[in-house]
Parts: sequence; structure tokens; C-alpha cells
Amino acid sequence: MAETETFAFQAEINQFLSLIINAFYSNKEIFLRELISNSSDALDKIRFESLTDKSKLDAQPELFIHIVPDKTNNTLSIIDSGIGMTKDADLVNNLGIIARSGTKEFMEALVAGADVSMIGQFGVGFYSTYLVTEKVIVTTKHNDDEQKTNLEERRLKDLIKKHSEFINYPISLWIEKTIEKEAFDDEDKEDKEEEEGEVEEVDEENEKEEKKKKKIKEHFLVEAQLEFKAILFVPKRAPFDFFDTRKKPNNIKLYVRRLFIIDNCEELIPEFLGFVKGIVDSEDLPLNISREMLQQNKILKVIRKNLVKKCIELFFEIAENKEDYNKFYEAFSKNLKLSIHEDSQNQNKIVELFRYHSTKSGDEMTSLKDYVTRMKEGQNDIYYITGESKKAFENSSFLEKLKKRGYEVLFMVDAIDEYVVGQLKEFEGKKLVSVTKEGLKLDESEEEKKKKEALKENFDGLCKVINDVMGDKVEKVVVSDRVVDSPCCLVTGEYGWTTNMERIMKAQALRDNGMAGYISRKKTMEINHENPIMEELRKRTDADKNDKSVKDLVLLLFETALITSGFSLNDPNTFGNKIHRMLKLGLSIDEDTDDADADMPPLEDADAEGSKMEEVD
Repeated sequence: MAETETFAFQAEINQFLSLIINAFYSNKEIFLRELISNSSDALDKIRFESLTDKSKLDAQPELFIHIVPDKTNNTLSIIDSGIGMTKDADLVNNLGIIARSGTKEFMEALVAGADVSMIGQFGVGFYSTYLVTEKVIVTTKHNDDEQKTNLEERRLKDLIKKHSEFINYPISLWIEKTIEKEAFDDEDKEDKEEEEGEVEEVDEENEKEEKKKKKIKEHFLVEAQLEFKAILFVPKRAPFDFFDTRKKPNNIKLYVRRLFIIDNCEELIPEFLGFVKGIVDSEDLPLNISREMLQQNKILKVIRKNLVKKCIELFFEIAENKEDYNKFYEAFSKNLKLSIHEDSQNQNKIVELFRYHSTKSGDEMTSLKDYVTRMKEGQNDIYYITGESKKAFENSSFLEKLKKRGYEVLFMVDAIDEYVVGQLKEFEGKKLVSVTKEGLKLDESEEEKKKKEALKENFDGLCKVINDVMGDKVEKVVVSDRVVDSPCCLVTGEYGWTTNMERIMKAQALRDNGMAGYISRKKTMEINHENPIMEELRKRTDADKNDKSVKDLVLLLFETALITSGFSLNDPNTFGNKIHRMLKLGLSIDEDTDDADADMPPLEDADAEGSKMEEVD
């Protein structure tokens, strides 16, 4: 047996190791990563020297890292075929002096411009072994009871894959496997069991072959002011708790020089891209001494910018296949729309990925760019309507005039669309205009304008009467430019909430009732001068402004318009009673008849009741 020599550490070892345990590293499993990193650096050194002196690899041409756990003796051996350490130059000067890095000195000694990348920088990685052991000896290491789990095969595999999966050299793990053999004898047969040692490559190739390959992926290398590699892919569906704010994102794993650093780096990718999975490996990111936390650096911002750019390019590639993109958009459309708030720099590009149903798209969805190409001559704006569903608004009174003129209207049925159009004011120079708000302007000839002004004068009296009846329920009453068939509709102010936004805000638990009441109250009643009901009301108000039947009919029209315009009724019971009263009149039922009386009303009264109904009509 070789002679053993003992050297003292040249530092206040007790205090320094305490600092390592309590400050440098956040968890004990880091020790294995650091030891594997040391082995990787040793292999890099001998590989580099073998480029000029091939005899360096004569004794052991294979470069490897072996990990051998021994539960019997409570030891864990890390074996590599690296360059090794000399007594004085390496063991004494580097291992014996804390915070001196042999790797760092080796790299500084290289000729400038040499292409070699090593991991060690700080000279303290070896001492992370004290996180899991009470004592370290050159030939062996005794683990304490609490760290015996680090001898478990599954535990070691997990740690290696988590922290050192992309080390340049193969890592093998010595494991115990039970093999059953049958021993045949003339008299009897019995099974014998024996345990054998076996070397197993630590990778996931077999698991990867069993899994279905992802079709949507992007692998790229960026080389400019900095260098990093990344592979990104988009899953088929979002997790059920994707928008749970209590859950930390772990979609992008960050490696520095092939060492795992972090999987929840919020600075690396924006929140709206939280569904994109991937790996990033950088050569240039500076770390703190434990390699677990990134130092704030502008390089992170550059990586983030490139990742966002590549993700957007990936989405456009998916969009080339309509069927694939429909599935993608169904799963992640909300994320794309969130980008309007989070990424103003790429807003115009991401908007091209939005898809909506429209009055002309049928069952298919259309993009804003395609909408613009189909705009009629003279059309200057992009028209849209927001609502709970396409079915609820495809026959809306708001669309009547636009359909008649052949203008296309987009159906925005996602709740987040309300926030999108709040930020997105225009697309390719075309203003986005809501058809449910006042201020809708359509191209008109001079003849149409003169006719409209004359009609407004004729209906001024009716508008004033309706305004008096409504009181503070509406802001004003005007002759409509958008309604063709319906008698009237209710529109919101240009800067107020739409009907859909009012519905959304009423559902908010923490809404501001004061502001909600102010904004939602700003409604304008637009009446259709071509509708026979409105024409009859105009005649009656011209004859008698105090006609009680006009007031009742106006209130009923208002409540009906609330429903058809997408608003909710404040008093549905009163509205229901009015409908019941109309049904009784239509069925010639006397309201004064006792419900307990089963006798039918006299036949001679039928004419009188009929005349009453005609009078109401």
C-alpha cells in the first residue's frame, strides 16, 4: 500500500465550511453536481493536452465518469479518467487551499482564443461534499446517517439527470441487479438468486424512444455578442392549472456550460409564453458562487428577447398548417392575447396570429390580415362586436346596417378580447371600431345625409318624449344609423363599457361598484325611423305628448332593447308581468276575472276585448 501523507488546509476551515453550508448552497444535493463538474474539467484538461501530445491517452484512451455507490460501507465513489492531480502543484496548492481554482488557472494559462470551455471558476465546489458528510479522506468518504439516501440508485439517477445531464462525457452508474438463474439437477430443480454489479449509462434514450415525438419544436443556436443554445417545443394542450398564480412556472430549464441552474427563471421568458417548454444552455451567463442563482445581467435580457422572437417564428410555422394551428389556437389563444399587455415591442407581429369568426367566414376563422384584404372599397375601419358567443350576436340588431352594406364584422367572443381591443386601437392603419358603441360612422352620399337630417327633425318630438320617460336610464335618445329592421337598440358611450364588458365586470368579486355604476350607466337609445312601431309612436306623441299608452310602450321597448342589445334586466319580474299582460290581451282574458272562477267570459264581450287589443296595437 502506498505511503499516505497528511497536509493541513491553509484556512480557517471550520468557519469557512460553515459558510459553505449556510450561505453558498441552498440544498445538499448540489454536492454531486460539483463533483461531476470537477471530473468533467479533469477530462477537458487531458483531452486538450492530448491534442498536442497523443501519448497522454495511451494509458486510458476512454474518457468517462463512473459513479459507484456502496451501501455496505456507506461510500460513494466518483471515478473519472481525467488528467489527475500532482502532489504539490495540484493537491497541496489547489485542493489544500480553499477558493483557489485549478481549472481557472488552467484556462488563464491557455493561449488566447483557444476553444475550450470549463466549468470550475471559484475553487470551492469540492467542499460542497461537506454538505453530506462529516469527514472527507483522500481515499474514501463516510456519509452520515441522514445522507444515506444518496446511495440509492434512483436518487443518484435523479440527481445526475437534474444537474449534469448535458456534461460532454458519458456518466455511468454502478448498480446492483438481481438475476434469477435456474439450476437443473437430476433429483430436483430450484431457483438460485445472485447479485451482480452492473454498469448502466445514465441517460433517458430508452424513455425518449417510448414517448411520442413532439412535432412542434424549434432548436437553434445564437452566436453574436453572446452564445447560447436552446430547444423549444409547444405541447398539445395547456395544463388544467396553467393560470394558477400560486404555481411557479418551470417551463424553461436554464443550464450554464451544461450544468443545470434553475427551472423557474421568471426573467428568461414572459408570462404569456409560459406554455412553451424548453432548455437553454449559455456559455456566458455569470453566476453567483453556488451556481444556483443568476446574477442580474443584461445577457439575460438578450436571451429573453431571442427566445420570444424564436417562439413567435415557431407559431407562424405552426400557422402554415390550418388544422394544426386550429388546435394550437384553441389551447393557447388566451396566452397570445395576453401579449398585448406584456410585450408592446412584438405586439404588431403577434396580432397577426389572432383568429376570429366573422359575418363572412362561416365556420372558419379569419385573421385580421385576411380581413383587411377583403375590405370593401371606401371602408376605412375594422368592425367588431364582442359578446358571450357567436350564436348570441350573429343576428344582432347592431349588425343590420353593416350586413346590408356588405361590411364584414368580426365576432370577438373571448372575455379577454375586451382587454385586447382596449389596447389594440388599430391594425395596419385601420382603426378597430365596436359596432355596439356610439360614434359608428358609415359612408353616406349627400342625398342620404339630407334625408337623414330631415328625418331627425320629424322624430325630434318622439326623442324628447322618450328621453323624459327614460330619465336617468339613458344618456340620450337619437335616430339610429345602424338599425334597419329592429325598432330600437341601446349602445354604450364611445369611452364606456360594451355590453359584454359590463357583463364581465358584474361577475368580478372585487369590482369597484362606484366606478362600475358610472361607466355602465352611459347608454344611448337609438330608434329606427323606418320601423312601423316607431312611426306609430311618433304620430301619437305628435297628437298627444301625455299619451299614457306611449309611456307604457316606450318602457317595454326599452326593456326589450336591453335584452336584444346584450344587457341584463334590473327587474326581470316586472318585465315578465308586462309580457303576461300582453298575452292575456292577446288571448282575450279579462284581468278582473277571478282565478277560481272556471266559467268562460261571455261571448258578447269578445268584440269589446278585441277592440281593446286593437287600441293597444
